[in-house]
Amino acid sequence: MMAGLPDLLALLPGDPAIVNPLVALALATLVYLAADGLAHIAAARLRRRVTPLGEALDGHLRPILRHALAGGLLATCVALWPADGLAHLILGAALALAMALLAWHILRSLAIPQLAVIPLVLLLFVMVLSGSSGGFAPVADMLDEIGIDLGKRRLTLLGIFSMAAICVALFAAVRLTNRLVARSIAHTSGLDPTQKLLAQKLGAIGAIVVAFFVGIDLLGIDLTAFTVFSGALGLAVGFGLQKTFGNLIAGIILLMDRSIKPGDIIVVGESFGWVNKIGVRAVSVITRDGKEHLIPNENLMTQEVENWSYSDRNVRVRIPVGVGYDSDLQLAQQLMLRAAQESPRVLRNPKPNVWLTAFGENRVEHDILVWISDPESGVGNVKSDVLNRLWLLFRDNGITIPYPQRVLHHADGAARPGERA
Repeated sequence: MMAGLPDLLALLPGDPAIVNPLVALALATLVYLAADGLAHIAAARLRRRVTPLGEALDGHLRPILRHALAGGLLATCVALWPADGLAHLILGAALALAMALLAWHILRSLAIPQLAVIPLVLLLFVMVLSGSSGGFAPVADMLDEIGIDLGKRRLTLLGIFSMAAICVALFAAVRLTNRLVARSIAHTSGLDPTQKLLAQKLGAIGAIVVAFFVGIDLLGIDLTAFTVFSGALGLAVGFGLQKTFGNLIAGIILLMDRSIKPGDIIVVGESFGWVNKIGVRAVSVITRDGKEHLIPNENLMTQEVENWSYSDRNVRVRIPVGVGYDSDLQLAQQLMLRAAQESPRVLRNPKPNVWLTAFGENRVEHDILVWISDPESGVGNVKSDVLNRLWLLFRDNGITIPYPQRVLHHADGAARPGERA
């Protein structure tokens, strides 16, 4: 087939120096149009069948498929086209552009910074273009000649680019693996939220460890060089990084024993709110004011923590109310129960209750006890709603809430102004 292609091109009318590049340009355009149509169909099917993959690539699935398919078809065209002339260079440039755009979309979908992506994409474009036109050896030799000597080692531009490419590739692979694992676990129905979060954290740690050893192997670093470094790392962990590793281990323990879970309502010191997420270093707690408190994991292991939803999400709310001594106590207590029962967030089971707690200085003290199942929505607004309803009921039924009173006694024998003693 390769021998017949030049004969087919020779049959075309016109000057080959002009016709062949136009044919190559038209072929590259048709390849991209075909790849775009196939990518549209394939992306839709992949999103339905492999949902985590589409979510992990963050909207870049179709461009990635388009450039990957175009790159494969263009590589075939480059291999079959006669390796001389401008036409072959046009196909090689199209192939290099496809590979560069493929790398761009993959890396950007994983939120790799542009400053790290652009140099690698340009290097890939040059390498593919040179490989399709004259081989990688000239470019590699040129980059290898530029460098400096550091002791017994020589640091070359080729080595720097290779190390940067390997590091970025491993970083992208770790991010893609974490996203795929996170999406896959999120769609698993057999695990509760805490188990899913723990599995995601362990998967992320495993991906980093594997990437570390793969990178060591690809970069050709001797592990014996880490003997001194490991001793220094041990001292760093013992002193400077003790808190960091302590928080990491504490976070894993919290997820394993499930004492604190995302969505729980907790009180730690002055911080009250619901747990948004448990991170590697700290737990995010969002208060009712919308403030997000980052509490170190180690604090939750060593300090006293109130977890309102540890084993049961039901929380009892106490609402103190006082009525006058001249009021009908039985009617007042019935109105208190009615106000609690009419509040939409108050549970019917356990049912509300009213306790007479004390005979105060100028009023009879009561406690309205109600239960709610959504403490993350706040406690003060439940009290406000019940008290507002009770105020209207008391006003309509003549129940009084007395003002504080003070009685002043005037001694009769005391001398008045203008009188003799």
